[in-house]
Amino acid sequence: MEKLIWFFLAALILNTRALAQSYSVNDLGTLGGSASQAYAINNGSLIVGSSVTADGSSRAFLFSNGSMTDLGIRSSLSVATAINASNQIAGYYYNGDYNGFVWTKGKLRDLGNLGLKYSVAYAINGLGHACGSSKVKEGLYGAEHAFLWTGGKMTDLGTLGGKDSSARGVNNGDQVVGYAYLASGTFHAFLRTGGTMVDLGTLGGDYSYAYAINDASQIVGAAALPANTRTHAFLWNGSFQDLGDLGYNVSEGLALNSTGTVVVGRATVPSNSSYTLYHAFVWSGGVMRDLNGLIPATSGWTLNEATGVNSAGVIVGNGTFGGQSRAFRLTPR
Repeated sequence: MEKLIWFFLAALILNTRALAQSYSVNDLGTLGGSASQAYAINNGSLIVGSSVTADGSSRAFLFSNGSMTDLGIRSSLSVATAINASNQIAGYYYNGDYNGFVWTKGKLRDLGNLGLKYSVAYAINGLGHACGSSKVKEGLYGAEHAFLWTGGKMTDLGTLGGKDSSARGVNNGDQVVGYAYLASGTFHAFLRTGGTMVDLGTLGGDYSYAYAINDASQIVGAAALPANTRTHAFLWNGSFQDLGDLGYNVSEGLALNSTGTVVVGRATVPSNSSYTLYHAFVWSGGVMRDLNGLIPATSGWTLNEATGVNSAGVIVGNGTFGGQSRAFRLTPR
């Protein structure tokens, strides 16, 4: 009996330690301006995003070895949205039109478009294949379609019967996820696999959208619950798993690790002001936690969204520090 009691006490201690995971928080700084945003991190802990410069431009950056570097894209607006294991970077820039790009060792490659001068890239896999959305010639003003860019060619992934779609994540098997409109006018998360766009459905409400997929074909995003009164983050692994919220109806899963055991994103919390307040969350072990409760209480940060997590559990995202919008890195302690 005594051994059994000690077994349960040991299990309780281990579980408590797991639940008490804490993080140190670091400001990634800026490129000379007052604000920065981080969008992705790879397993080498290289981080990409966009930062305001001293002249007011917004420039795509690579953060490595404690330093933020301008990618050197000749534009007053550029954003790095994703980075793969080979340090290739995807994103977009604006020079009168939006142009999706892949950046490799200092060389920029435009991805082209699907017929009209507009494209943005949101993700890149280990093969250097990128996905995003581009305008097509349809109707009076055109439509926006999801694309997969491989071997220098952009492929239109179509829709789920409606007008528009957008691709947000791609894995090393060239499976693509995002959202697409139905003929009914609502939109659903999709998985494009084997050349076919599959409607993933919802959590019982009208709409859903997917943001990321790993190599195990696990997907994260958000979906409406019945009556559309709540929108919850989900983990999809052949079926939907509702990840819950932080007590105030809305959450969104923005990224996941390679095993699907850690999901990060953002969720609404009660606010005394008139605007919606989001807090960054981490979901693991079946529990969603507010990341603001897992950093030192005197840090001065408000963490608003977590946008990336790598295999070491390092999380990146965006928050407020010293009254400024800043990119952060959270390192497990």
